[in-house]
Amino acid sequence: MLQTLREKMSGWIAIVIVALLCIPFAFFGMEQYLFQTGAGQPAKIEVQPSWWRSAPDLWPVRKLVWKSAEVTAEEFREAFENERRRRRELEGEAFDARAFESPEAKREVLEALIDRRVLQLAAQREGMVVGDGRVREAINAIPAFQVDGVFDQQRYLISLQAQGYTPRMFEQLVRDDLQATLLAGQVARSAFTTDGEAERMLRLLAERRDVSFVVLPAPEPDTGAVEAQEIQAWYDAHRDRYRAPERVSIEYVVLDASDLPPISEPDEDTLRRRYEQEKARFVEPEQRLVSHILVPVEPGADAAAQQAAEEKARQIAAQAREPGADFAALARANPGDPGSAENGGDLGWIRQDGSMVKPFEDAAFAAAEGSISDPVRSEFGWHVLHVREVRSGHQAAFEEVRDTLVAEVVQAERERAFGDLVGAFVDQVYRNPTELASAARQANLEVHTAGPFARGEGEGLVATPAVQRAAFSESLVQDGTASDPIEIDQDRSVVIRVTSHEPERALTVAEARDAIVAAIRADRARKAVEAEADAMLAQIAGGKTLQEVADARSLQLQDIKGMPRGAPVPTAAAAEAYFKAPEPAEGEVSTGKVVLEDGAVVVFAVEKVTPGDPAEAQEAERQMFRQQMAGLLGREDADTLLRELRRQMRITVSEAQL
Repeated sequence: MLQTLREKMSGWIAIVIVALLCIPFAFFGMEQYLFQTGAGQPAKIEVQPSWWRSAPDLWPVRKLVWKSAEVTAEEFREAFENERRRRRELEGEAFDARAFESPEAKREVLEALIDRRVLQLAAQREGMVVGDGRVREAINAIPAFQVDGVFDQQRYLISLQAQGYTPRMFEQLVRDDLQATLLAGQVARSAFTTDGEAERMLRLLAERRDVSFVVLPAPEPDTGAVEAQEIQAWYDAHRDRYRAPERVSIEYVVLDASDLPPISEPDEDTLRRRYEQEKARFVEPEQRLVSHILVPVEPGADAAAQQAAEEKARQIAAQAREPGADFAALARANPGDPGSAENGGDLGWIRQDGSMVKPFEDAAFAAAEGSISDPVRSEFGWHVLHVREVRSGHQAAFEEVRDTLVAEVVQAERERAFGDLVGAFVDQVYRNPTELASAARQANLEVHTAGPFARGEGEGLVATPAVQRAAFSESLVQDGTASDPIEIDQDRSVVIRVTSHEPERALTVAEARDAIVAAIRADRARKAVEAEADAMLAQIAGGKTLQEVADARSLQLQDIKGMPRGAPVPTAAAAEAYFKAPEPAEGEVSTGKVVLEDGAVVVFAVEKVTPGDPAEAQEAERQMFRQQMAGLLGREDADTLLRELRRQMRITVSEAQL
């Protein structure tokens, strides 16, 4: 039978059948073997080319003609570390490194990188490119590459070398960043606001309302009985509220520099040797007492304006050099620099340390005492300088700086002794990292205990963020070993060890009973007050006024005419509700209620709505308002564009690479 089958399958019909069967395998199975899928990178973005925007999302078409870009693993790690540094600088000791490592935080960083790639691909598809001149402008404007506000080639090259970039690599990086912002930036800048829209918004924002309201006070605590079935029903409906948080108990040893023996004062020879070694530190630099007159030049001024400013500065310099001229009076008469003109141009004593712009400093320290300089050009305009007095630099004598040297040597010795203490203690701990008692005995220190406590609990040293992070870190919890020294401040560190750990768990009904009973009673009281508010609203709807309803309950009515939007009366939430209420019909009121944070309820009635008058706004205010509205609309348009571009593109994310 097999021989017969072999003979039947050797003809041209068999060849055709096999060829037909290969087609679906080629389209729907072989791609995993023939091509790299990009799964080794965190994300891949693909889009149809500009010349075939309707190209189908079929594997061979996508592989052959679609444009693609990837977010590489290296790029993601660099962005993630940059975000980590940014958050640590922003939050300080409150930064939680463990929480930052969450999948949500990683995905947030990845999504930002995907957005950048999406915008870059879209710009490339639309033929939008960034010229060399624009790249150079962007690099020149980076403050890290500037000296005295001017781009410095040497600093630029040194900075790139320190970060491992060549100029070509960095220029391409800047070009890519600029290209990613081109499309969204153009869309955002194209937004505008019409006069009609601006007037409608001005009328809305300047709207005023006549409002009356009463406040039903927060409910009295409910003391009624709570049945077992109520407790169980409440627990079943609110299980997430009743959980015991993760808790730890720790033992710890405090290493404090203040417990060290006093450091004796260094001998005279030691101080003099240190003085000779660091003599350059104690040189008082030359200082100059300077006044100036500024003839400002606006940025972008034409050649004629710049020349006119220079001529004026030369005239002022000539006037200042005339016998008996009063430089201070000239400065007050030419207030180009309002900050100093009132004081006769006085800038006080200056040093050649970069505190002033470089051309200014160079001219001031090149001029003779009592002289008037020729006009000096800076980014602000033309300066005329009067060097009123020169204080020569000098070397401070040993006796003048002896106390400083003593303090520095004593501090250095204290830090060395403290470092030795910490190092010796850590060496002892490493010999037996599962307990602190033996190391503490060797160092004559006390072992303290704390806990059990949850995150955010504890007192004193235990409550510091650094100790909290270590106490709840996975490594210390699982291993039960001692931590590395945790720096509390410059002269104090602590070593901790987790002695017990209680994971987060659901409380039983019995454990949560008191909290559940309190919650049920609070809910009853809240519902009673809200029911009273609803009854008041029903009476108003039945024809009574809010005043009548309030009087019947001995509540004080507050009546405010022309309340502006945003006035927090009695709270911001209540004011927001007043302006969300529909405009009342003629002779009627628009009512509502607002539950405040303390459980009190505001019942209100809007009696009249007065639109704002756009004519009351000054022209400058209207222009600024239109610019702000256009900016908001532009950002919204850019966000909409990004969402649409993401919808059009094929985005593949590999969670395993994060």
